[in-house]
Amino acid sequence: MNLLVGQIGHLFVIISFVTSIVVAIAYYFASQSSDLTASPKNQEINSWKKMARLAFGVHAVSVIGVVVVLFSIIYNHQYEYHYAWSHSSNNLPYYYMISCFWEGQEGSFLLWIFWHVCIGVVIILRSIFVKHKKDNTWEAPVMMVFASVQAFLASMVLGVVVPFANLKIGSSPFILLRDAMDAPIFQSQPNYIPVDGTGLNPLLQNYWMVIHPPTLFLGFALCLVPFAFVIAGLWKKETTKWLKPTFAWALLAAAVLGVGIVMGAYWAYETLNFGGYWNWDPVENAVFIPWLVLVAGIHAMTMQQKRPSMAKLSAILMISVFLLILYSTFLTRSGILGDSSVHSFTDLGLSGQLLIYLLFFTIGASILFFMNWNNFPKSKQESSFYSGEFWVTLGVVVLGLSALQVLVPTSIPVYNAVLDALGIDSNVAPPADPEHFYTEWQLWFSVGIAFLSATAQVFWWKRIEKSNLKDNFVIPLILTAIITTIIIAVAQIKDASYMILVLTSTYALVSNGISIARTVKLNPKLAGGALAHVGVALMFLGILSSSGYDEIVSMNMSGLLYNKEFSDEVNRENVLLFRSQPTKMNKYEITYKGQYWDSPNFPTYVNKEDVKGTAYAHKVIAQKDLIYKDKVEVKSGDTLQIFEENTYYKIDYVDTLTKETFTLFPRVQQNPQMGFVVSPDISQGIKSDLYTHLSSLPDPAEDRTWSQPEMKVLSPMDTFIVNDFVAVLDGVHRGKPLADEDYMLYAEIRILDKEETYTAKPVFQIKGNEVRGIPEIIESAGVEFTMINVDPKTEEFTFNIRTTQRDWIIMKALEKPYISLLWLGTIVMTLGILVAMWRRYTEAKKATVSKKSNSKKPKNEMELV
Repeated sequence: MNLLVGQIGHLFVIISFVTSIVVAIAYYFASQSSDLTASPKNQEINSWKKMARLAFGVHAVSVIGVVVVLFSIIYNHQYEYHYAWSHSSNNLPYYYMISCFWEGQEGSFLLWIFWHVCIGVVIILRSIFVKHKKDNTWEAPVMMVFASVQAFLASMVLGVVVPFANLKIGSSPFILLRDAMDAPIFQSQPNYIPVDGTGLNPLLQNYWMVIHPPTLFLGFALCLVPFAFVIAGLWKKETTKWLKPTFAWALLAAAVLGVGIVMGAYWAYETLNFGGYWNWDPVENAVFIPWLVLVAGIHAMTMQQKRPSMAKLSAILMISVFLLILYSTFLTRSGILGDSSVHSFTDLGLSGQLLIYLLFFTIGASILFFMNWNNFPKSKQESSFYSGEFWVTLGVVVLGLSALQVLVPTSIPVYNAVLDALGIDSNVAPPADPEHFYTEWQLWFSVGIAFLSATAQVFWWKRIEKSNLKDNFVIPLILTAIITTIIIAVAQIKDASYMILVLTSTYALVSNGISIARTVKLNPKLAGGALAHVGVALMFLGILSSSGYDEIVSMNMSGLLYNKEFSDEVNRENVLLFRSQPTKMNKYEITYKGQYWDSPNFPTYVNKEDVKGTAYAHKVIAQKDLIYKDKVEVKSGDTLQIFEENTYYKIDYVDTLTKETFTLFPRVQQNPQMGFVVSPDISQGIKSDLYTHLSSLPDPAEDRTWSQPEMKVLSPMDTFIVNDFVAVLDGVHRGKPLADEDYMLYAEIRILDKEETYTAKPVFQIKGNEVRGIPEIIESAGVEFTMINVDPKTEEFTFNIRTTQRDWIIMKALEKPYISLLWLGTIVMTLGILVAMWRRYTEAKKATVSKKSNSKKPKNEMELV
């Protein structure tokens, strides 16, 4: 057993925890100047800062060391460690090894810690190389907050038991399997190491799970920056100066976190079979809420630049973002959502730590905020109805209420747990139909957001009075009315709420489009906000069209009930397909063509009929040349590696109207822990997506009903009928005998389908006076051949032939119109946020250069000497 590598990894964890505390203490003492604009008071403060930077460097190296060691354990299949055994397996593709790292709680915490290190390094380096010395005074108080957060996060993976207190701090990713499991085998074999791991959750075996979690956690980590600057400002009683160095970071956090959320939605769309991309699951909500509050906070910060009295609201929202992220961490990792979410982690005994973590920063931030209540600028005048600030403030309120509406029902398990702890029985249950419940509310919040994003743009960039109100709105409103009328007429929208959402979203597109045209002429960087609003409007239209007007195209038109045990939905909304039998489905003619495997040795999926199993797991032998794009990629007799836990079902489509053809491969994974896991395949288009997944298929564990054997005597090139197929005995050939055989024959029987040909090769073995026929089953045709006799004089061969029901599947297909608008809107929104971020970054940089220039100007003639 290689125990040294785990001990090194655990040592790195301890070092990272200790150094984070050292960094926090050193930066605390380095922050002891009167205010943030003052230069460091003395050499002692500079010494503390140097010590803090050195300690943070050690902390960064130790965190990277932990990450490298843990990934090494996973990649090298060191199953003596519980983390490697429970998240990886021998046959897992190497690119999914990365997903194994953050599948568990400990790995995801390490990912979060790693991103904080990267951001902390950027903040320190900028402070070191910044040209204006007064700007680097932010480093110490901000990094003190960073280090404090790092200490708490590092404690989550510490895995140390406090002596005499029976208290465990954190859960170590380097715990041995024998220490984590109370299995009998470890009593007899203490050094026992499993030959294989349990494998990665099949739902996570998707390329989005390689990039979605690190993007999401980078968004979480970036949200710490505004929080840290606000806390630093409150600590130093500077309630407004944190805005400029924070603005670009906040926008970057919104872009990255938003992209991470949409990545998760797209993963659900591609992987889960509920037919959508957002299910209002509590874990989804827990990530969505901080993003909504972050966007509200960014709008408040925008107003703060014109109206300093908005600093109080900006500070509240930026603090709330980070606290909500901590709250979402508590929800998803304490096990409290175990009964209400399929995404939550199980409780590893860390719920107490998570709660302390949340309360520490909530109470600390609240105390600092209220201590500075009177230090915030006061409002000198009310916002006018004709000012941009008025409409942006309404937008902030709507975003906040939208977040609150999601937060309250999502937190019901927490309320129940608190009441139960107080001895009060709580019967409050989460919404029975979350999709309907949340959508009903959020639709109207979307209407408000679309309307306000359009109206606020007009008031923000133009001076509007009562006298010119009509002139500024007449063109956007006329264009909106025309476009909305066309959309409603063409799409045949009849629901009043949908009409209103189309109206306001179109209004947002038109108004913000006009704003973009105006601002680009002045400065393209000014168009970021309007561009982001255009993206949001496109997203609303994409969500409405794809969710409100999706169509089931696989309706059962046969008039038959597939199975009495199936739900009415399955019997009504699915189509039954027999192998190689074309079937009409709406405007499509579809044909189920068989079962396939994925292989790293072949560019596309491998037909199960073209390979034969071996005595080795995950290894098969090609029965014929495997061709891809007219090139032989695998020769007959070659060995291939296959990922046999995943079976792909090939379905050919022909659009009878356009004659377009395409193929989909919906997936089924037979997982020991989860049973059959079904994933869809999607044909994507600009106008619509065709979403296909399997609803039922023959269970290989059940005994099939075979017919009684039918005996046939055949000669080479004889043609016969079997299970409604035409079959031909091409010949019988002598094969190379095995070690315990005297003689071996194998027959070649072709089974002719309309578009495919299957080949059966039943074997006849002779050893002394013993003869034995080895049956060959062709699953696709539902036929079994067994050669039972050979007459060398007449060259006739006798076969027993059995048949069963041919291969079949039951499939569901939906068309989702204009879902492409949702993904396009996400891209446009992100680009808009990034444009705005670049603008704020350059403004902050120019302000620094300006300060430096001003500082060099002589105050009087004596300074010229």
